[in-house]
Amino acid sequence: MATLTRAEKYELGKALRRQAGRKSHGDWSPSDTRADPLELLQQSDQGRLSHLLPIKYGRMVESPFTFLRGSAMVMAADLAHTPVSSLTTMLCGDAHLSNFGVFASPERNLIFDINDFDEVYPGPWEWDVKRLAASAVVAGRSNNFQDAFNRELAETVARGYQKAMQYFDDHTTLEMWYYHIDAEYVLDLFKDASSKQGQQTAREMFQKARQRTQAQTLDKLTTHQDGRLRIISDPPLLVPFRQNDFDDVFGEVGVRETIESAWQDYLDSLSKEQQFLLSRYRITDGALRVGGIGSVGTRCLIVLLEGQGEEDAIILQLKEAGASVLEPFLPTHAYDTHAERVVTGQTLMQTVSDIFLGWHQSAATQVDYYWRQLKDMKGAVEVEDLDQQGLETYLELCSWTLARAHARTGDAAKTMGYIGKNDKFAGAIAKFAMAYADQTEQDHEQLEKAVKSGKIAAEKGI
Repeated sequence: MATLTRAEKYELGKALRRQAGRKSHGDWSPSDTRADPLELLQQSDQGRLSHLLPIKYGRMVESPFTFLRGSAMVMAADLAHTPVSSLTTMLCGDAHLSNFGVFASPERNLIFDINDFDEVYPGPWEWDVKRLAASAVVAGRSNNFQDAFNRELAETVARGYQKAMQYFDDHTTLEMWYYHIDAEYVLDLFKDASSKQGQQTAREMFQKARQRTQAQTLDKLTTHQDGRLRIISDPPLLVPFRQNDFDDVFGEVGVRETIESAWQDYLDSLSKEQQFLLSRYRITDGALRVGGIGSVGTRCLIVLLEGQGEEDAIILQLKEAGASVLEPFLPTHAYDTHAERVVTGQTLMQTVSDIFLGWHQSAATQVDYYWRQLKDMKGAVEVEDLDQQGLETYLELCSWTLARAHARTGDAAKTMGYIGKNDKFAGAIAKFAMAYADQTEQDHEQLEKAVKSGKIAAEKGI
């Protein structure tokens, strides 16, 4: 079967400018029929654990940046009305700058990559770029940077993506597939391009990640009770199974039966190698755990596994996987379960993934869950600690990472043909990001008013 050359694919991508000019990506203004953002958020709350939702809104109302982090559904609805080139790739679906970070590879090396795939779905590559660029501007404003510089941050995202996509187009498929960003690369990048403050923030990210081992996690989240290792109680953020029937999580079947069934189904999703490894462990305890801003209210569980005694224990996380926020606005793709979609998308987009990444669907409730290790040498930059140079360097890192993920699942040559080599696309993305940051601030203000009036319940500081 004949395949197109890079040059031929480049020309095909270039021809797509006729249906969506590069400058058109800068256009953004809410239409008269724009859905109410708070109504969209509350629609996405359907099926979540209602007693936890005030925590979600308490976190989102803190700032425009935390609002943006928790409102992927709102931005997806807005992006659905923006121009696209028609080139598709696997999207993160929630590519704001705090959804990048470091974690350990199976070889225990620290890798920088995208780390959140709840919304992963095939779609227009521009959507991820626009969300990352908009988050850059909102974060810059949260750090009290001037808008002239914040616009430069958005341009950094677009130019970094453009430069990286050109790099991957210039290399072979295998070279692109093996490409990864490790700790040495990140630290060297910050050393060459950032301030001392930025360098220190990057070093701290890796130092904290190296400390977040399974041993540290066990020490933090477990205690001895009646001579046995047990998960601690820290309500409402962490509630052990032994303290609640959790009918809204497990249905009428009960905790023990549900977890035992889930364990077997999860093992079936793994390779023979991982099945053999986990056959040495048994589940001894579990708890309901509150997740990050956008995940609050979804069913998030942790289970304690013990092998050859307490010193040989690990904690795995089970996280509910619902429909991607992108699905209502894109063509349907066939996945057996939402959790399988998350796992498939993650393994395609990441250079390496957690060896325990798997999934199951609850027979009792029909809720999908994906499984992974909890806090296995994971770390992230504290965005508020970055100065201007530090944030600019970090965004260049994120844009390269995003481009690599898109090159793996899309077509670098066609994408480069569309973007081209000048600054038209970067300028348009910056224009969009500034306008959408304004929109985010207005939406956040609307949430503030709703919380103040009592229309939406919010528990702050949790």
